[in-house]
Amino acid sequence: MIKFEFWYIVETVINVLILFILLRIFLFKPINKMKADRTRTIQDNLDSAEKAKAEAEELRQQYEDSISEAKEKANQIIMKAHEDAESERTAIIRKSQEEAEKIVADADKTIENERKRVLRQAQSEIADLAIEAASKIIGENVDDEKNRKLVDKFLSDEEGKK
Repeated sequence: MIKFEFWYIVETVINVLILFILLRIFLFKPINKMKADRTRTIQDNLDSAEKAKAEAEELRQQYEDSISEAKEKANQIIMKAHEDAESERTAIIRKSQEEAEKIVADADKTIENERKRVLRQAQSEIADLAIEAASKIIGENVDDEKNRKLVDKFLSDEEGKK
């Protein structure tokens, strides 16, 4: 049969308590401290990761804003270039039209001057022929100066009637 000795049980309880106290002091406290340190380290790492994630998100947003702004500026530059090119094209066309109109006007003026010169030359030749014909018909040479004035007056009167 099993015998229980009182002092043996007390001694065993005291030994278990001493062992528990020693284990608690030398084993559980360091393990709990290590566990707390590890928990703190993990939490710090999680906090750092969360902070880094937030910073990365902020940087990503800044980069997206920068890219969006750059695209907008590029579009504005392109639009301005198109507007400048259009205004330059319009200016060149207007200048070309003005130059063409000036050339046409100069050509018209030159043609008119040439027409008048040819007309005067023709009138002069007609006057000379008329004087020569009149001289031959009359049989004598009348004063050239007087004849010339008469023919010029006649041609002027005819031109005025037109």
